[in-house]
Amino acid sequence: MLSYTYLSQNQTLFHDLGLPAYLYSGEGATMVVTQRPPFAVTSSIAEGFSITRGGPLHWLLVRLGQAGDGRRLVLRRALAAVLITWLPLLILSAVDGVAWGRQIKIPFLRDLAINVRLLIAVPILILSESKIDRRWRSLVLEFLRTGLVSGDVLPSFEKVLERTARWRDSVFPETVLALIALIPSLSIVKTELLMSGNSNWHTLSTGALSAAGWWFNLVSTPLFRFLLLRWIWRMFLWTSFLWSVSRIKLYLVATHTDLAAGLGFLSEGQKAFSPIVFAGGAVIAAQVGNAIAYEGESLSSVKFLMIAYGVLAVLFLIVPLLVVVPVLLKVKRKALLDYGAQVTIHNQLFDQKWIHNNRPAGETLLGNADASSLADLGSSFTVVRQMQLVPIDKPTLIALAISAALPMIPVVFYATPTDELVALLKMLA
Repeated sequence: MLSYTYLSQNQTLFHDLGLPAYLYSGEGATMVVTQRPPFAVTSSIAEGFSITRGGPLHWLLVRLGQAGDGRRLVLRRALAAVLITWLPLLILSAVDGVAWGRQIKIPFLRDLAINVRLLIAVPILILSESKIDRRWRSLVLEFLRTGLVSGDVLPSFEKVLERTARWRDSVFPETVLALIALIPSLSIVKTELLMSGNSNWHTLSTGALSAAGWWFNLVSTPLFRFLLLRWIWRMFLWTSFLWSVSRIKLYLVATHTDLAAGLGFLSEGQKAFSPIVFAGGAVIAAQVGNAIAYEGESLSSVKFLMIAYGVLAVLFLIVPLLVVVPVLLKVKRKALLDYGAQVTIHNQLFDQKWIHNNRPAGETLLGNADASSLADLGSSFTVVRQMQLVPIDKPTLIALAISAALPMIPVVFYATPTDELVALLKMLA
């Protein structure tokens, strides 16, 4: 349901635009539109669009009866991932006597990095699928609901959707992702960041990999990498979709108050990635926690890694929106000339009429529509000048930054001496 607010002296504008009479009832009112504008189009292809419901793994889940967006199915898939990646490690390390205790420096249950990765990050990567997919679908439909895609352009828009779906369903990309996820585990025995020289549950006293270490290298880690790489692939698909759509003839209006010619809603798609950003932050924070707890690292020595993750995560989610910059730049440049010319002509006429007294006798400026039109046209030109070339808003950037920073807070508190924390709390109070 869309809300329109307008302030006008009459209803002529709405008739000129071809809007039906039920859209308004008086001057200075807030109208509620209960139907699509008459220029909006519909598409069954757009309504069924999905970036996550496709690919070899999805079809395998369909065969097993585990695909779908229902809460029970999603939770079941997340639980299955935990049972495959984490539970065998617990059992195998317990059999070797390295799940807990003091025989080694880092027993399995005290390994922050592994437990956070497999018990928090992996489930989030799965649980987020349905929410992000629904958000992406709503953004696709927004192109139609808002009239950005007209009936003449709809066939081209649907071709973009169909091409994106074909890429999503291709076997080759996910096969490559699986190989990329697995090959490092076959060629590198030690894959943990910031860890070296400590006895841990990965290896036996002889230095060989333990049974838990083998499962971690050949099953748990590749599955985690695959889930993460698959999200990168999906982001590539979304970026490709945006790039292709920006090349068709969209009805972009530079005076749109979202300051993005009507594409401001795309920012919501990036905000939906907040859980993925949080999951990545949790992995980094836990790895840093291990380094501080077992390697003797200080917060100052690893803070660059935490800051770098936050910056790179936000930049990674801004990059897909950069593909629409060329078309927005073109729209803005043209609008600055077009609206600039209209403002100049209007101001000259206003100047002649009201400043140089070339007006009908008895006509006064007070209550005259000329002053209102002068202000309205000036406001429109100001909106054009302020138009952004990247359709992302401050709330989205803040949400992504908070999602990246939240997992780091426990590490900061753990690594900061108590007296410094007390002094900081006193300052804040």
